[in-house]
Amino acid sequence: MSLKDRIDTSPAAAAPPAPKLGLALLVIAAAQLMLVLDNTIVAVALPSMQSGLHLAASDLNWLITAYALAFGGLLLVGGRAGDLFGRRRVFRIGLILFAGASLLGGLAGTGTLLITARVLQGVGAAIAAPTALSLLATTFPAGPARNKALGVYGAMGGLGSVIGLLLGGALTEYLDWRWVMFVNIPIAVAVLLGSGVLVEGERDRGRIDLPGAITATGGLGSLVYAINRGSQEGWTDALTLSFLGAAAVLLIAFVLIQRSSAAPMMPPKVLKSRSRIGANLIMALMGAGMFATFYFLTLYMQVVKGYAPMETGLAYLPFAIGIGLAAGGIGPQLLARTSERNVISLGLVIGAIGMAWFSTLSPGMNPFVTLLPAQLLSGLGLGLAFVTITIISVRGVDPQDTGIASALVNTSQQAGGAIGLAALAAIAAAATKGALPGHALPDALSSGYSAAFLGGGALYLVALVVALVTISSEAPKPADESAPVAVAI
Repeated sequence: MSLKDRIDTSPAAAAPPAPKLGLALLVIAAAQLMLVLDNTIVAVALPSMQSGLHLAASDLNWLITAYALAFGGLLLVGGRAGDLFGRRRVFRIGLILFAGASLLGGLAGTGTLLITARVLQGVGAAIAAPTALSLLATTFPAGPARNKALGVYGAMGGLGSVIGLLLGGALTEYLDWRWVMFVNIPIAVAVLLGSGVLVEGERDRGRIDLPGAITATGGLGSLVYAINRGSQEGWTDALTLSFLGAAAVLLIAFVLIQRSSAAPMMPPKVLKSRSRIGANLIMALMGAGMFATFYFLTLYMQVVKGYAPMETGLAYLPFAIGIGLAAGGIGPQLLARTSERNVISLGLVIGAIGMAWFSTLSPGMNPFVTLLPAQLLSGLGLGLAFVTITIISVRGVDPQDTGIASALVNTSQQAGGAIGLAALAAIAAAATKGALPGHALPDALSSGYSAAFLGGGALYLVALVVALVTISSEAPKPADESAPVAVAI
């Protein structure tokens, strides 16, 4: 199996002339980058947001999870809407909503309004993100052009999170935390202006599965709230148990609705591939570990070490370098020579080692001993896995289902990230509380963060088991090898 065969999906509609393909790639890459970096651009600004809006410490992670929940919970609806009503039209609607929500967040005077804006940003991202990937498949002709575009798209998925941290640090320190919201507006406007070069593609017939969307989003939201509350009020708290019960009921209802619906949000044919199912499970587990990594590393650097926002952003450079090296060169080279399972497995093992290394962080530790080299290692591991999973997730689906297939892998990352952050934050809080009686606060906090990093590493190892069970072990034949995809970072 050649690398080209792995990445190609379906034939594109009449593709634009070659010069416009460059603009189309820029438009889609910019959109993906903007939507993904908003997962993390807020992270570096959290302490400034907390002091500026007088937020309780227990509410801080909602600025991350509110976006991830809305994004992940509605991605399948966004993907389906693009397939039904026109991908370019739905893409533009999502961008407009995202820009409007960013303006609202930048002007917010209370924590409640800011969290609301983050939810609306997530809704806009859920509409725009899956249509961006499906527009890529319909705009770029099968072959090298689409291979390169998919490589760039996959790289943006990994790099966007790190760029968000770098940009968030610069904007917070030199302007104001509100600019982590405002910065999205000019990007969204530029993408809107360039969206005319994207090819619409054929539409599917059917309707939106609103019951499925409501139960999926409600179930995920209830689960995350229950985990957050349980870590603060105890697991026997009546409200915690109520939300756990509601989450179970809603998620079971979602499964039953998908089985009985004439137009399910997740068409069964999209899940026929064992490798695609495995790729999405792996992405969920990776998202859980990655979101928690950024959250706790930021708190370690700013709360324990006292780094300024810009210092924090710059300290994430090794992560960006690691992902860039893996996605831009090492990953494609490995995919041309060995199986997808081997590449993903290698990435997850490297990522788990990086998390174990993070767990040794302490208040007085030199950053060159753990903080920076562990980031480089983790970035390499995640970069290898990101690009490979993106390839598997959209390969072989029918043209009318590209939106829903791309939505599924994004949903997996966002939902996994929201649930994982809530769970690992609960672990960190418990470990910090247990360490406080005999340790100073910085040491106790570091103990909590270390426990969360070990939990994230365990999630990567679970993902490794999933990869070994579900992803094909078939390696490319020497006669079929093609040149590796050049990924622009």
